[in-house]
Amino acid sequence: MEISKTRTSFYRRLYVAWLIDNGTACSVPALMDATGMPRRTAQDTLAALTDLDIDCVFVQQAGERNNAGHYAIRDWGAINPQWIAANLAQIKTTLGYP
Repeated sequence: MEISKTRTSFYRRLYVAWLIDNGTACSVPALMDATGMPRRTAQDTLAALTDLDIDCVFVQQAGERNNAGHYAIRDWGAINPQWIAANLAQIKTTLGYP
């Protein structure tokens, strides 16, 4: 069965939000390391979280300049993060992520 681009895009967004919320990958380089996705895909996925009403913000480190800081999920909107945790293996398999 071929997996649709809509499903993989949706799963990618859920997985990125889950990685951020769990503190596993809270920066673009960390997301790239955790998933193997290119920088541009990681950046685009972060920007697209708002399409799912997931409130993801960049938290600037105190006293630092430029992009020193991390991403954080402030609100999941209608998404249930417990569903993501329960289906993590399926999501990673569908996306081909380690």
